[in-house]
Amino acid sequence: MKFRPLHDRIVVKRIDAEQKTASGIIIPDSAQEKPSQGEVIAVGPGGRDESGKLIPLDVKVGEIVLFGKWSGTEVKIDGQDLLIMKESDIMGIIEGGTATKKKAA
Repeated sequence: MKFRPLHDRIVVKRIDAEQKTASGIIIPDSAQEKPSQGEVIAVGPGGRDESGKLIPLDVKVGEIVLFGKWSGTEVKIDGQDLLIMKESDIMGIIEGGTATKKKAA
C-alpha cells in the first residue's frame, strides 16, 4: 500500500460479515449491516502533547479492532475499500489476533 497515515490516524480494513444466519438464511448485501470490526493496515506515528512530545499509538498493524458504526472516513486505495480514523474512534482491540467473521443475527 502506498498510503502513510499522519499523526494519530489509523487505516482499517473491515472484516466481512457472515453471508447467512445460523439457521441458514442467506442475507442479501443490501440488508447486511456494515461490520464494526476490522484489521489495522497502517498507523501514523502518533499525536503530540502540549510540549510537542510525540505520543505513540497503542494500536499496531495486524491487530483486530472494534469501532463505532459511523467511525472513520471510507476511502478506496489500490482497489480496496478502507477506513481512515483517529485512534480515539477505536473502542478496543480484540484479543486473539486473527480476523473472525461477525455472526449475523
